[in-house]
Amino acid sequence: MTDDKSVEYDTLLCDDPSHEVVLVDCGPREKDVILALRKLTGLSLWHCRDLARQAPVIVLEGLGDYEARSAVSMLRSADAEAEWRAEPEPGERTAPSP
Repeated sequence: MTDDKSVEYDTLLCDDPSHEVVLVDCGPREKDVILALRKLTGLSLWHCRDLARQAPVIVLEGLGDYEARSAVSMLRSADAEAEWRAEPEPGERTAPSP
């Protein structure tokens, strides 16, 4: 192409914050939740069992909106209580008040 036309390319920036998935409560089907955690995290069954028993606990961090919603959906289908939320910006976390 030898045309003298200039082409401009714009880069779109996404302001979508990263999200985290929180396992709030394991629910009555602990074995199913452990298997769902293993599928989501890739951790061993032993570590997934520990995660399930430590609820409420952050299971995944740094996910996009769609991935976080999908992970919560998988945990809820195993009868766990889970939620996703936007991660706070660095320095935005505050210490608990005394």
